[in-house]
Amino acid sequence: IPGFQGPLLILISAQPQLRPVAVLTIQPNWTQIFIGETVTLRCVLLGGGDTDWQYEWFHYQNIIQTEPEFRIGPVKTSHNGSYRCRGVKGRKTSNHSDVVQLTVSVKPKPVLSVSPQWLNPGDSVTLRCQVKETSTDWRFFWYRNVPSDRSYTLEPLSDDGTTEVYYTLSPAGRIHTGGYVCRAGRGDPFYYTDYSEPQFLWSGDLQSTVSLTVNPNRTQHFTRTSVSLSCEEKGNSTGWRLMRYTDRGTESGCVSYMGTIQGSTCNIRNTLIQDSGVYWCESGSGENSNAVNITVNGGNVILESPVHPVTEGDTVTLVCKHRTTISNIIKADFYKDGVLIRNETTGEMTIPVVSKSDESFYKCKSNEGESPGSWVTVRVTGSSTSVLIGVLVGLVVACFLLVLLCQYKKSKGESFTVWSFCMLETIFNFNGCRDKGHKIV
Repeated sequence: IPGFQGPLLILISAQPQLRPVAVLTIQPNWTQIFIGETVTLRCVLLGGGDTDWQYEWFHYQNIIQTEPEFRIGPVKTSHNGSYRCRGVKGRKTSNHSDVVQLTVSVKPKPVLSVSPQWLNPGDSVTLRCQVKETSTDWRFFWYRNVPSDRSYTLEPLSDDGTTEVYYTLSPAGRIHTGGYVCRAGRGDPFYYTDYSEPQFLWSGDLQSTVSLTVNPNRTQHFTRTSVSLSCEEKGNSTGWRLMRYTDRGTESGCVSYMGTIQGSTCNIRNTLIQDSGVYWCESGSGENSNAVNITVNGGNVILESPVHPVTEGDTVTLVCKHRTTISNIIKADFYKDGVLIRNETTGEMTIPVVSKSDESFYKCKSNEGESPGSWVTVRVTGSSTSVLIGVLVGLVVACFLLVLLCQYKKSKGESFTVWSFCMLETIFNFNGCRDKGHKIV
């Protein structure tokens, strides 16, 4: 260096060796896990250069393991919290991995919903199984409650479950009244949730070998009155028992404080509000009768409505009954799905020709109080549909013949209008043309 006097100091800079980077992975890739499941944490070093590294695992600030894999199973609540790892080789260490937070929850219990719950013949039913906790990779398993002696067994509806939360029961066969449950599973092998609470399908259909009858023949009853429920057989079926479903679950249908059994009839001599519930007859083979939703009301007003489904075209009368009025003729307002539809001075509302659109919840109200709501089921028969189709087909064919005949008469120079009216009268009155002096050709 020109003009420099003295020793020359040369500095040589070396590239510093980079520390390996620790990456923590979890398998299965769940951060919310449930008590009893199994997960595996793995620590991977990137840029380590060789394989002579040891590993340190930190649960919060505690060192818990020195292997590259940390298997947790079965998971307990004490495994909840944050995890991280790093590599160690002599005096060298890698960077710490990012923190993974594991949330340990109690075993989930799915919620099953059924739509519709009250069935008409031919209805499809959709079951929905929902796990409320944030989770993924569930498969859903569906079961039907089948009576066995005095308890129930679960009959699978699908062998290997479904990935969808919905399951459809096809209307190809008659769907009986009965209970259904579901559960979910994930992982390999499967980790299963608890079973859901049972949900029931209620059928008003009377096609089974036994039907449930109620006397008095209504769904609503006052407290401190008598009611009889009977399983009436249509064939040689044996072993029927009366069952009831309430908010307490499924139980024998004749457990009232004042209930006694005579043959296949349950006599309740002094009704209580606790006697409310859905009643049906059940055989040991799993067959079920129609179901009836009985409501016992402690108030002063009830609605008398059909116990069983009514057929489209029938006349239906709803009666607003008062506890102390012998004649049951009181001024009343009638409601459909909560909307006022009639004011009646006789206490009765009549639907002269009931249709499917009339199917709904009904209740009544008077100056003495308000009744509970009752569901009225309207059944559409296949015969009425066939008749309607036959009439429509006949009209189409008749109109087609009319057009051909009119074209024929027009080609002959005869009056188009006369023959049009003549043919219409012929369709609806076979003597119409003859009565007016026309000749049918």
